[in-house]
Amino acid sequence: MKLFYTAENAKIGDVIPYYNEEEKKFDLFYLKNWNADYKGSDIVYGWHRLTTADLLEFKEQPSGIHGGTGSIIKVDGVYHMFYCTFEDNPQRQYVRHAVSSDYEQWTDIPEHQFTADGEIYALTDWRDPYVFWNEEENKWWMLLSARENAPTERNGCVGLCVSEDLIHWDYRKPLYAPAIHQSAHECPDLFKIGDWYYLVYSNYTDGFCTYYRMSRSLNGPWLRPEVDTFDGRAFYAAKTGTDGENRYIFGWNPTRRENGWKIDPPTDLGSDYRTWDWGGAMVVHKILQNPDGTLGVTVPDTVASVVQNPQSVELKPLRGEWNVVGNTASVISEGGYASLLGSKLPELCCLEATIRYTGKPTRFGIALQVDEKFAEGYYLCFEPWFNRLEFRSGLRMYEAGGMMFPYAVEMERPIALMPDTPYQIKIFIEESVMVMYINDQTAFSSRLYNYKGRQFGLFVSDGAAEFSSIRLLG
Repeated sequence: MKLFYTAENAKIGDVIPYYNEEEKKFDLFYLKNWNADYKGSDIVYGWHRLTTADLLEFKEQPSGIHGGTGSIIKVDGVYHMFYCTFEDNPQRQYVRHAVSSDYEQWTDIPEHQFTADGEIYALTDWRDPYVFWNEEENKWWMLLSARENAPTERNGCVGLCVSEDLIHWDYRKPLYAPAIHQSAHECPDLFKIGDWYYLVYSNYTDGFCTYYRMSRSLNGPWLRPEVDTFDGRAFYAAKTGTDGENRYIFGWNPTRRENGWKIDPPTDLGSDYRTWDWGGAMVVHKILQNPDGTLGVTVPDTVASVVQNPQSVELKPLRGEWNVVGNTASVISEGGYASLLGSKLPELCCLEATIRYTGKPTRFGIALQVDEKFAEGYYLCFEPWFNRLEFRSGLRMYEAGGMMFPYAVEMERPIALMPDTPYQIKIFIEESVMVMYINDQTAFSSRLYNYKGRQFGLFVSDGAAEFSSIRLLG
């Protein structure tokens, strides 16, 4: 049983969630990206199907569909699959339509394929169709990853086509075209909770994340919330699905093993030093709606239930005048750096704590897989001056880090930080995958490759903080 599903000899790419009402199970179709160095006879390309009732145990099988991201709907007992294909000569992208009566065997209908019109939409991008029934218009709407014909390269958009029969599609102006990104808005998705519609898309220019917008109407305006992402760089191409009770968002946490961009440094300093791959492990967040309509995410209940066995917690001060009582540790470290070493982290675990700070320290937080000298490891830094959470790996601990990261921030998430306010932390680790949740609102994912079998730690720089209710679960 795994917290974060990983395909054997392959990587999880874009996930297309479909909830099977008859069986009360999710079917998570996904793009399977086989590892470049794997040459096994079991390789089957295209969509693969993961069936699960609990988001923990999965049955996998190929679907027979070869193409890119899309969506599935059921109408009058017939299943309709919309997906995309990529043609080389000329280089174009097409929406394809397949149908099935038994959900197992799919029949593609070649005469239903279509591409961008070349007028409203540029011919370069036309993929990731998401189809749903618009009750207000009594028509089918299809959202697409597209680029509008525009005077600048910042023409990425969520395209829109409309149909009455799922066969003939009329082009309309983009549903959302903010002129922000220099690439198409990938994997568009849309859902409604209460009075709010939510538009979800991913993009890799001007930020590498899955974003969302919110509106009271399908006709907009689409509002940008203050924090408009679900996670950070290591969570991409995410789409949502609901079982009727909870809505989840399914994305991939990329591996770092293949040098797909051909820019990894010539000296191998370990996987932490490599570029991100396309695809990896599947990470699932549960979506929560706040009173103001904005969205937060937290860990699904079934995933959290896997790690419930308390482990012993030891807290050993290294520097600073720490006050340690039971599972609480506090320190005042004005003008310096205070550090404390905790227990060894199991390969599968959850580390919990509640953090409060006073004043305005430069940073404080939790170290993972840190050595006994409190040097190389992974640092989750809360930085009130910048209202952000920053991830720093061991690469930042010595000079060679500047070869790969010329800027101060390795990875970050925005978060409003206020003194004398509790921040409840849950950090889930499974092998190299790390997912952190703060106050059941903010998620922050990464990978921890180079260092394993070490301890966690606490630290405060130029300020005061209290770490309470510290628990380690395995």
